[in-house]
Amino acid sequence: MFDRITINPQVLSGQPCIRGMRMPVHQILDLIAAGKSFDSILQDYPYLELEDIKQAVEYAAWLAREESSEIVGFKS
Repeated sequence: MFDRITINPQVLSGQPCIRGMRMPVHQILDLIAAGKSFDSILQDYPYLELEDIKQAVEYAAWLAREESSEIVGFKS
């Protein structure tokens, strides 16, 4: 399902990473949240591919669906 997302206890303490590299999924998501475009991320990190970024976003969406937890201070 997520062939570009790897979790290895020997790499970044088991954080989800892109293709076994030391590029955690959360770093890509942080860049997107800060307003970086996919093209800008690809320019800044030339070892990434467009599909890496797309799959990081899909993985985050999948995780958000899998568990619901109360966020302290969040009002609906």
